[in-house]
Amino acid sequence: MLIFFIPLKFLIKTKIAYPLALILIIVTSCNSPQQTPGNGTRNIEDMKGRTVRIPEKVEKVVAIGPGALRLLCYLQLTDKVAGIEELERRSGRPYAFANPELQNKPLIGPAFTGDAELIASHQPDLIVKTYTSPHEADKLQNKTNIPVVAIQYSSKRDEWKTLKKSLFFLGNVFNKTSRADSLISYFSNSIDTLHRLSSKTGAYPKVYAGGISHRGTHGFASTSIYYEPFEFVNAKNVASPLREKYDNMEELIVDPEQILIWDPETIFLDLAGIQLIKKDIQKYEELWGNIAALKNDQIYGIHPYNWYSVNYATTLVNAWYIGSVLYPEQFEKLNIEQKADEIYYQFLGDSVYKNMKDQYGPYHLINKDELTKKTTKHSE
Repeated sequence: MLIFFIPLKFLIKTKIAYPLALILIIVTSCNSPQQTPGNGTRNIEDMKGRTVRIPEKVEKVVAIGPGALRLLCYLQLTDKVAGIEELERRSGRPYAFANPELQNKPLIGPAFTGDAELIASHQPDLIVKTYTSPHEADKLQNKTNIPVVAIQYSSKRDEWKTLKKSLFFLGNVFNKTSRADSLISYFSNSIDTLHRLSSKTGAYPKVYAGGISHRGTHGFASTSIYYEPFEFVNAKNVASPLREKYDNMEELIVDPEQILIWDPETIFLDLAGIQLIKKDIQKYEELWGNIAALKNDQIYGIHPYNWYSVNYATTLVNAWYIGSVLYPEQFEKLNIEQKADEIYYQFLGDSVYKNMKDQYGPYHLINKDELTKKTTKHSE
């Protein structure tokens, strides 16, 4: 706050009443452009437009909501994490493989919301929260008496632009702007390279992503109308026309006959749901057996990217593998295991493709017989 001293003689000479002078002094100081409150704190505007006073230097933090902890891992802030949500103790996510020490952190309550009392008991300096409204963020802040910054994690139309904004914002909060800049530069260049390599062909195949996981695993008819790996390599997602009707849905279950009508040339299957996918294909084998991709053995396994919101590193790895399948000449030098480890290392500081392969299986061509052959009790 700025303090102004006005001599009493001046007030008498100018005939300004003292109360009015006091009001002018207060108004002037409140309109000061100074934003740093001092005493080791500063004001920031979060991604929901809220003004929040946070410590100048954050030593302990908790992350609430899908993707929140993942962003802290991307920015190499795991040493500051004071506790984790219950869901974060489950396996299957690259950032969990790369940071196993997180499993030993205290629990701060259930997924999406956490528990205010548990959070407060661990005395973090800051709470980072995704998928929240200003009202919900204020409510949690009032309950815990700990500053809460609300951030946006993903957007179905501009996921990577949203990721950039979130990394920039958190980079400023935690004084990690160099790390944020480095990661953004890496994945931006990688996406540009995918576009450039695939643009050389001039012929873009019709493709379908099946068994897409969202809030659990699903069968063959589960797909995404905004499957970004296809867009990165200029492939024609046969489900994309459904955006006009289902604009607000990132993933959806389509009618089995619709897939036959689309008749994709190449199919990519989410390996997390492979058992459900097999059951679906066997159930509708007479129908789906006429799809070009199944007839021509053009079915490939990819890793799940949607586990407590978007795993951006896996999305990028999937895009490189899909590019190598669709445009083998342009990607002839690609070794997908090496590329996967490179990407995971850039995002997470660790090469965790082996963990993903052990959990879900390798990226590979799936033989049609593997999908249509029924498992017998004897073989089990």
